[in-house]
Amino acid sequence: MQADAIWQGGGIATMVPELGRYGAIEDGAVATGNGRIVWVGRRTDLPAALIGPATIHHDIDRGWLTPGLIDCHTHLVFAGDRSAEFEARLGGISYQDAAKSGRGILSTMAATRAATEAELIAIAGPRLQRLLADGVTTVEIKSGYGLSLSDELKMLRAARALGAAHGVRVRTTLLAAHAVPPEFAGRPDAYIDHIVNEILPAAASAGLADAVDAFAETIAFSPAQVSRVFNAARALGLPVKLHADQLADGNGAALAASHHALSADHLEYTSPAGVRAMAAAATVAVLLPGAYATVGATQPPPVASFRAHNVPMAVATDANPGSSPLLSLLTAMNLACCLFRLTPEEALAGVTRHAAAALGLADEIGTIAVGRAADLVVWPVNHPRELAYWMGALVPTSINISNQNYTAPHR
Repeated sequence: MQADAIWQGGGIATMVPELGRYGAIEDGAVATGNGRIVWVGRRTDLPAALIGPATIHHDIDRGWLTPGLIDCHTHLVFAGDRSAEFEARLGGISYQDAAKSGRGILSTMAATRAATEAELIAIAGPRLQRLLADGVTTVEIKSGYGLSLSDELKMLRAARALGAAHGVRVRTTLLAAHAVPPEFAGRPDAYIDHIVNEILPAAASAGLADAVDAFAETIAFSPAQVSRVFNAARALGLPVKLHADQLADGNGAALAASHHALSADHLEYTSPAGVRAMAAAATVAVLLPGAYATVGATQPPPVASFRAHNVPMAVATDANPGSSPLLSLLTAMNLACCLFRLTPEEALAGVTRHAAAALGLADEIGTIAVGRAADLVVWPVNHPRELAYWMGALVPTSINISNQNYTAPHR
């Protein structure tokens, strides 16, 4: 077959581990057709039969081509503002105390419930555009600020609409088990009943959720309550993931692993036993340095233990109004290196190959390999390590999402 497009004239960071560091091909070429990668290798080995009169040629211009970046943990859809809470935390109030005082998630819930679906789409659009400017081609967006049947579904519909409007792949995650809403105050088990019996089946029936998440902490839900949600989700054919061990070791990593979760996220207080459980279950560790920095945490995730047990480490922005007002995945990469001591190669794998696994999309995106989606980004750099080095300062030369060319938005 003849290729629709060919990229050449620079390096290819395929992120395929068998090819060595960064999966690098120094003078490479990539051919695509029908939105898929059909050939990748050294430029000098490019088959002449792939080139036809209609083939579009893209010059990497001595830069580097990478897979499209993947932000695998965000809360982009919400209304309201929590900068006053940020200011209060700088004055000494803790994240836990803010949540208990009714600031926290419940304040965002009130604003999100008051907003229409159209308003949520309009509010979140610029946030999504900012991520796209960093070379992001796939975004996970959670619900969790509606905390009622109608408002959780409203958030999921808004997230799906954002993907369609901005030409980006969006994966939606139902996070109804994020906090107990006021109408269920003092009755968390009754709210879990509502999630299991009403919210989850409705989201699944409407095809609005790609996965189900929960917040397992002393200020949120217990392991038993989370297990009820996860058992119901898996019965409906939905994979699960978990906010785990962010504020204390609540055995969250092991809980996630016991349900064969795609990922466990945060993980600052995860125990050695939790790491071993994740390794055995092939559960991805999603590291969220934006939240770590914003809440003033002091105990980093057990990165060395994850390495020792071959637990894949993804990196995400955790973009949200309360604990991580971060809209740059490149900055998240830098923070993961500086705060958690990831290498630049680990950080790039964390927003490509491992982020894809955290979304259950490892066979679709995250590497430059034959058969994968043609989500590609050209960077004006001399080496792929620069993506983690510059603190969110790089602007892609071009972005291609499933063979559709996009001009990278200017900052």
